[in-house]
Amino acid sequence: MGVIKGLSLFANVGIAEAYFEEIGIDILVANELNQQRADLYRHLYPKTEMICGDITNDTTRQLIIEKALKNGVDFVIATPPCQGMSEAGNRDPDDVRNQLIYYAIDVIKAVKPDYILLENVPKNLITYIKVNGEKILIPDYIKNELQLEYNFNKDSLIMAKDHGVPQLRERNIFLLVRKTLNINWEFPKKEPEVTLEDVIGDLPSLDPLLREGLELTLKIFPDFILKRELGLKVSKWHKPPKHSLKQVEWMMHTPTGKSATFNEYYYPKKDNGKRVIAHHNHYRRMNWNKPSRTITQNNGVISSLACVHPGRLYTENEVSLYSDPRVLTLHEIFIVMSLPENWNIPEDSNETFIRKVIGEGIPPLMVKKIMLELINKFPTKER
Repeated sequence: MGVIKGLSLFANVGIAEAYFEEIGIDILVANELNQQRADLYRHLYPKTEMICGDITNDTTRQLIIEKALKNGVDFVIATPPCQGMSEAGNRDPDDVRNQLIYYAIDVIKAVKPDYILLENVPKNLITYIKVNGEKILIPDYIKNELQLEYNFNKDSLIMAKDHGVPQLRERNIFLLVRKTLNINWEFPKKEPEVTLEDVIGDLPSLDPLLREGLELTLKIFPDFILKRELGLKVSKWHKPPKHSLKQVEWMMHTPTGKSATFNEYYYPKKDNGKRVIAHHNHYRRMNWNKPSRTITQNNGVISSLACVHPGRLYTENEVSLYSDPRVLTLHEIFIVMSLPENWNIPEDSNETFIRKVIGEGIPPLMVKKIMLELINKFPTKER
């Protein structure tokens, strides 16, 4: 048995838990609404009892509580969906998902764990929910319900890039410890940034597979097959993404760190030739000398927020172009997200699904380091 026995709420596919077992955290019970995600969680964590169901349903919620109490759970990690608050979401203050924290608190008050990790986007701090017909800020609600029995961390905002993860990803995380334990749980000290050059700079370059077909792909990228073979030698997940020719052309003419929306000629345009009005971070290449921008759910789409490979400058027929006019491969996404190299997802996994669940996850290396800050304060427990 590990040092800590846990319950994971809004578990997704267990991205946050990727390093838990190796540091002595046993997630014994987990809850996820979506069946596809719950099935993948079961594949990744066969020892965990996964309860697939709606936490807002009284029967489901009571089952979660009963299983947690039966297993002696002393830690709860809760990561409610953030689409109603996220900069990359719809930011609807009335999004019903914003209310899910209410049900997490209900479970926590019944289970009475010693330690709690509550994660969400920074907008969580200024988002209101309705409780008993009255509006209240989410942080105020959490503290009103739990501060009598738990101590909270002083600073709740944390950036993944400050903790060994090659990705910006700012998050709001409340760390709670039962007051009777006299443990002070804060974030770990900041570390030097890890850049994309550091972690994916040596990976084989890949050309995209054009949606218009392999024949046209080979005409524009004669080395496509050779590069694909070299990529697959590194990982089955380092394979060419598929994109349309017009988007590929725009990105071939877009320098590292820049957005195609600012190109003089090869800018995003509609079929009628009119310029696409886009956010300055759309159609944007990442920077080699910086961490990745935050990985979003739509990380497989060139037009999404800053998700295009940095590329390398080369010259063809005296024209300056940039290689890798594509999004990051799944292998590169795993690295940028700080997932384990042996992350054991099935080979037949749907790529769009995997990209989406990763975009909703917490970098597990950051979570590992946060949890070690707690575990290292246990002088009498075996580690």
